[in-house]
Amino acid sequence: MCGIAGFYLLDGAADEATVRAMCDQIRHRGPDDEGFHVDGGCAIGMRRLSIIDLSTGHQPMSNEDGSVWVVFNGEIYEYRELRRDLVARGHNLVTTSDTEVLVHLYEQEGIEGPAHLRGMFAFAIWDARRSRLFIARDRFGKKPLYYAQLPGGLYFASEIKCLRAAGVPLEPDHDALRLYLQLGYIPDPYAAFRAVRKLPPGCWLTYDAGGTLRTGRYWKPPVARAEADAGLDPAQARERLRAAFDEAVRIRMIADVPLGAFLSGGVDSSSVVASMSLSSAEPVKTFSIGFEEAGYNELEWARLVADTFRTDHHEIIVRPDAIALIGKLVASFDEPFADSSAIPTYIVSEFAARYVKVALTGDGGDELFAGYDRFVIAQKMRRADRIPQAIRRLCSWAADRLPYSAYAKNYLRMISRDTALRRYFEDNFTPYYLCRELLRPEWTPPADGAWLERELADSLLPGEPDILTAAMYFESAVNLPGDMLVKVDRMSMANSLEVRCPMLDHHLAEVAAAVPHSWRIRGGKGKRFFVDALGDRLPPQVLGHRKMGFTVPLPAWFRGALREFLRDHLLGRRFLDRGIVTPSFLEHLLDEHDRGRRDNSPWLYALLILELWFRHIEEASAAHPRPS
Repeated sequence: MCGIAGFYLLDGAADEATVRAMCDQIRHRGPDDEGFHVDGGCAIGMRRLSIIDLSTGHQPMSNEDGSVWVVFNGEIYEYRELRRDLVARGHNLVTTSDTEVLVHLYEQEGIEGPAHLRGMFAFAIWDARRSRLFIARDRFGKKPLYYAQLPGGLYFASEIKCLRAAGVPLEPDHDALRLYLQLGYIPDPYAAFRAVRKLPPGCWLTYDAGGTLRTGRYWKPPVARAEADAGLDPAQARERLRAAFDEAVRIRMIADVPLGAFLSGGVDSSSVVASMSLSSAEPVKTFSIGFEEAGYNELEWARLVADTFRTDHHEIIVRPDAIALIGKLVASFDEPFADSSAIPTYIVSEFAARYVKVALTGDGGDELFAGYDRFVIAQKMRRADRIPQAIRRLCSWAADRLPYSAYAKNYLRMISRDTALRRYFEDNFTPYYLCRELLRPEWTPPADGAWLERELADSLLPGEPDILTAAMYFESAVNLPGDMLVKVDRMSMANSLEVRCPMLDHHLAEVAAAVPHSWRIRGGKGKRFFVDALGDRLPPQVLGHRKMGFTVPLPAWFRGALREFLRDHLLGRRFLDRGIVTPSFLEHLLDEHDRGRRDNSPWLYALLILELWFRHIEEASAAHPRPS
C-alpha cells in the first residue's frame, strides 16, 4: 500500500524536488520507503507501506531496458498467476512483487491491462518510448486518484494536498460544493476545486507529449437482476456464493506483515471474521469499537462473534471528546466530507495499527446484497407509481404551501416525483425544502428534482429500470466510491494501515448480481440471500439483532457536550459571511434540534464540516502560496 504522485510537463524538464515535495505530503500513506524517477518532462514518485515483498519491492520499478516505469498504490491479489503467465510469454521479472507485474502487463496488454487485474489499485506508468503517461484506478474505486490538467501539463496524486505542493491552483468549485450540500460528499469525477478531477472507478487515462488527454472505462458494476435466469437453482447459487466469498477472503489474507479484521458485530464483518478463522491456523486479531450510548453500541455482538471464533480480540470506547479529531479528519480528506462515521473509523484504524498493518472489513455487503433499509423502503414505494399525475400535481402543490414545520411536507414532495429514482434521491439525501429554506438561492439545487440525475448521468443506468435495480446500481457506482470507500481509505491511511474489502471482489459482485430481487429482500428484510448462504456460521443472536450501522451519537452530542462548539462555528460571523445559509433558518434548525423536535444532526454536521474545511484551505493557502 502506498501513495503516489507525479506530473508530465509539455515544455521544460521535470525536477525531482517538486515530485519529492508532493510525496512528502502523503508520508502517512507510506512511512516505510520512498522512490522517484525523472525522465525529461515526466516525474513520478511514491511513498511505500511495505506489505508484500518487503526486501525487493522498492518503487518505482521498470522493465528490462528502463523504458517503462510504474508507481503503484494497492494490492494485486492474483499477481503470482499473472507473473507465471508473463514469464511464460518471455518477460523477465526479477522480484516477487505485485508491482513489477504491472510493468510487464502493460508491455503485454497496453491500456487493456487493468481489465486483467484483481485487487485494489491506483497506478501510473511512464512509457518513455511513446512519451506517454498512463494512469488507472480499480473497479470499485477503493484507491483514490486525483488529477489536474493545466496548460503546462498534467499532475496526478493519491491526495489533493500533493497537488497543492506542486503549485496546482486550488480555488473552490461552487458546483461541486452544491453537490456536497445535497449528498454529504463530492461524487466522482468532481472535486472540491475547479482545476481538479477524480479519475472515476474502473477507468484509465492517457496523456501524451502533444497534451492530448484520453480517458476510457474498462469496467462498470454489474447490474443486479430483477428476475432469475432460467434454471438458476437456489441451492447451487448459495454454494457458488459461499465459495466465491471464501475465496475473496482467502486471497486478501496474503501478506508478509501482521493482519487482522475490523469486527462491528454485524453480519458482514462477522462473516469475514468467520471465513478468516476457517483459513487461519492462528487466532484472527479482531478490533471493535463501541460507544457509551447504548443505542449505538454493538460491542455485545462483536464479543459474541469473537468468542465463537476464539479471536485475539481488542476493543475501544469512543467518547464525545472525539470531536477534537475533526480538524485532523478535515485535513485528511482535503474536501468537505459529512459522513460522521469517519470519526470511529479513524479511531478503530489508529487502534488496530498498534497491532497489525493490514485489516479486512465487511464494507460493500449492503450495496451488493441489498442490506440497507432504504432498499426495502424503495421497493415499498413502488406503489407510488400507480398514483395518477393529477394527484401527483396536487401533492406537489400542497407540499409547496405547507409550513416547513409540517412533518408531511417532504413526504408529499417525494411521492409527487415522476420517477422512482427521483423519489429515492428525495427520500435519502438532503430534503429539497430544507435546502430551499436553509441555503441562499445561488446554493439551492433546482426545483425540478432531476438535477442529481443530470449531474450523475454517467454513473446511472440508462432508461427506467425497476427501482431496486436502479438504487443498488447508484449505491455501487456513486455512493460507495464517493462516501464509504473514501472514508475507509483516508482514515486507515492516515494511520498507515492497509484495509482490504473482500465483499468488493469483482468476481463476488458478479455472483451477487446474478440472483433475483426476490432472493435479496424477503419478509421486509434485505440481505436475505447472503444470510441464507453464510448465516449458518454465525451465532443466531448476530443474525437476529437490529441493524445499527457504523454511526456515532451525534444527536446527543450536539445537544450536550458539543452544543457550544457547534453553535460557535455555525453562528459565528466567519461562517455567516460566506453567504451560504440563511442565518435565521439556521438558528431555527439548531433550536429545533435542541428541543428534540427533529434530529437535524446530519445537516448541522455537514455545515460544521464545510466551515472547518473553508478554514483549513484558507490556512493551507496562506502557508503554501502559489509560486509566482
